[in-house]
Amino acid sequence: GGTGMYIEAVLKGFRLLDVPENKELRQSLQHKTLGELTEMLAKYGPLHNKTDVDTAQRAIRAIEIAEYSKIQHPDETEFPPLNSLIVGVDIEREARRQRISGRLKSRLDEGMVDEVKSILAQGIAPDDLIYYGLEYKFVTLYVLGQLSYREMFSQLEIAIHQFAKRQMTWFRGMERRGFTIHWLDHALPKEEKLRQVVGWLEKDGR
Repeated sequence: GGTGMYIEAVLKGFRLLDVPENKELRQSLQHKTLGELTEMLAKYGPLHNKTDVDTAQRAIRAIEIAEYSKIQHPDETEFPPLNSLIVGVDIEREARRQRISGRLKSRLDEGMVDEVKSILAQGIAPDDLIYYGLEYKFVTLYVLGQLSYREMFSQLEIAIHQFAKRQMTWFRGMERRGFTIHWLDHALPKEEKLRQVVGWLEKDGR
């Protein structure tokens, strides 16, 4: 879900548990393989996010949350209702792909590899960087010599495109779940985009 899930959580007033670190549980799981951790996590129910089993560290955290959720429950107090207007930017698929690829190339040209090398040189564990986001994951694997530059770029590009597709799938799912998303054509001039948003706000009496 990513961004879409966070937006829906706010709009629906989700109560999310603040799950503390369980050092004893983590120590008992630290030597298990990702496959073993994935099997353990499956016993708690359907997988909420595929990224929960991207790495052993993520899987352990997911198990930690699942264990805590068995004995703790979110506060049932209702959040006040939100008077919201949801606006999305509608961009043609190929244009979106080109923008994503262009942004990735710019990030790398601007020194992301050197940034990762610097972070690792400061003593940050590679597994910790791999845990945080797609770009850090694949660039770290390149710096460690586990991927060539071409492999890193290609695999990262594919992963980001897949992530963007999942985000759009989530937003379409929100519409099926009853949310109204006002879609703006990304190609419109800035002034026209502002005019449309103001019009939607006025129509809703805001």
